[in-house]
Amino acid sequence: MVKRTYFLAVILVLTVVLMASSVVAAQTDQTIVYSVDHQWAQIFINQDGTIDLTYNITLTVTSGVIHGFYVGQPKADFTPGQAVDQYGNNLQASDASSGSDYRVDVTLNQPLTAGNSIWFTVTTNVAGMISNDTQNPGNLGMQFAPEWTDVPINDVRVQIVLPPGATTSDVKTAQNFYNSTSTVEGRLAVYWQIPVLQPNEQHIVGVSFPAKYLPDYSPPQPSGLGDLEALLLVFGLAIFAIFVLVGIVVAFRKNTYSTPKVSMETLGIKRGLTVVEASYLLDLKPPQIVTEILYSLLQKRAVWAQETKPSLKLQVLAPYENKTGSAENPLRYYEIDFLNSLKADGALDEEKLAHAIMFLRDTVEQKLQGYSRKDTVDYYRKIAAQAWTQVEQAGTVELASNAYDEQLLWLMLDPNQRLRTEAVFKDRTFQPNPLWFWWWYGYTTYHPHPTYQPNVQAPAQSAKPPAILGAEFANNIATAVEKTSNNIVVNVEKFANAIVPPPPKASNEPAHHKADCVCACATCACACACVSCACACAGGGAH
Repeated sequence: MVKRTYFLAVILVLTVVLMASSVVAAQTDQTIVYSVDHQWAQIFINQDGTIDLTYNITLTVTSGVIHGFYVGQPKADFTPGQAVDQYGNNLQASDASSGSDYRVDVTLNQPLTAGNSIWFTVTTNVAGMISNDTQNPGNLGMQFAPEWTDVPINDVRVQIVLPPGATTSDVKTAQNFYNSTSTVEGRLAVYWQIPVLQPNEQHIVGVSFPAKYLPDYSPPQPSGLGDLEALLLVFGLAIFAIFVLVGIVVAFRKNTYSTPKVSMETLGIKRGLTVVEASYLLDLKPPQIVTEILYSLLQKRAVWAQETKPSLKLQVLAPYENKTGSAENPLRYYEIDFLNSLKADGALDEEKLAHAIMFLRDTVEQKLQGYSRKDTVDYYRKIAAQAWTQVEQAGTVELASNAYDEQLLWLMLDPNQRLRTEAVFKDRTFQPNPLWFWWWYGYTTYHPHPTYQPNVQAPAQSAKPPAILGAEFANNIATAVEKTSNNIVVNVEKFANAIVPPPPKASNEPAHHKADCVCACATCACACACVSCACACAGGGAH
C-alpha cells in the first residue's frame, strides 16, 4: 500500500512538473511578438544554372526576445554563405533544414528585445532552380516566391538579375507581376514590388530567357517542373504520376509569360516619374524632398502632425497603421520608407530618413538610365509650369484654391512658390473648403492664432471654417512649407551627413557576385544590402 501511494505521488509530481513546463513554454512562445518591416530580394542567375540569393530582412520586436530567424530556402541543395547585420557583425548561418522544410538559421549577434529593430542579410547559393520553359521552346526559366512567415511581411521587393547578354526583347516574365527593369553590373534585371505579404501567402513570380545565355548548362528536368522526379518517387505508380504531371502542367500554364513592357531607350524623356521623384531630379534639397513625401502622406490622410517644435512628431492614421496602405490606395516605396523612419514617439530617425532619401535618389538614377537627363528635367519643369497655369488662369478664387490644393506638390517644385502664391491670391477673400489639404493642415498647424479645428480623419464632417484673406492664406502656406522643411528632424546636420554613406564595414557579397541592392530597382548606397529568395521558398520565422 505504501509503495503504491509512493508511486502515485511520484506520478503526480511528474505530471505537475510537465504541465508547468508546458505552461512556461507556451507562455514563452506567446511572448514573442514581432513584425517584418521589409524583405528585399535579389537573385543572380549563374552560368552553371545555380542562383545566388541574398535576403535583407528587418525585424522589430514588440514583446519577448528574438535570438535568431529562420530564412526559408527553395531547394535542399543549397550552400549557406555570409550573414551580416547592419552594424557589420558577421552572423552564424547554418543549415537548419528538416525533411522538406529547407531553411537557414541566422543567429543574431545579440538577442533582440522588445522595442528594438535590426536588419541583416544572409546569402546562399542554390542549385536546381533553372529548368526548361515548356511554354516557350528554346527558353530556360525559373519561378520564385518570396519567403513567407506566420506574420505579415511588409515592403517586399524582388529583383532577378538575368545572365549577361539578355535583353528586354527576348526576356519574358510571369504575367501580372512584372513592374520594371533596370541594369545591375551591366546585366538586365527585372523587378517586382509587393506592398505586403499576408501570413503564409505565397506570391509567385517568374522569368524566362533564351537558353543561349547559359550555353554550358543542361537542365536536369526536360519538363522544367523540377518536382516531377520527387513526385514519381513518392507515389511510384505510373498512372498516378501521369495524373500529377497533368495537374502540374495545367498550373504551370496559369503562370504564362509575357514580354516585359518597359524597354530601355537610347535617348528621350523618362516619363512616369512621380512628383517626389521629379523633385530629386530638379535638385530640391533633401529636407524639401522629405517635406513633399510628408505632404503626399498628409494628402492621403495617412499621418497627422501631433507636434511641430522643436521637430515634427507624427501619428499614423487608420487604415495605414500597417505602413503599407490599402489595395485602393497603396503607399509608394518612399512613403513606406518614410513611415518606417518613425520612432515610437512619432519623431523621425535621421539615419533612417537619410536612408529613405538615398533609396529615392538611386531609384530615380536607375530609371533615368538610357534616357536624356536634360530633356527629362525640362519635361518635368514644364509640368510644374502647367500646374501654375491652372491655378493662375482659374476663373474664381474657389477654382484657383481647388487647383492649388490638387497641384500643391507640383507647385512646390517652383523656387518662387511664395511670391507666385501671393500674386495669385492677393487682395482676395474666400471661403475655404474643409477638404482642402492646405487648409486643414497648414492653417491649424502653423497659423499663429487658429480659430478652427477640423476633424482630420473626416474633414467633410467638420464645421464650416471661417473666411480667410488671400494674403493671409499665401503667407500661411509659405510659412507651413518652410517650417515643415526646417523642423523635419531635431538634428538637421546629422540627417544631411547621413546621406553620404560611410564605407561598408563588411562585405555582403553573394556566393559569386557583388550584388547591388534591391531598392525599387535601384543600386543603393548607404546601409542597404542585397536580398533575395527563390522559387517555392520554405516558410521562416523568429525564434
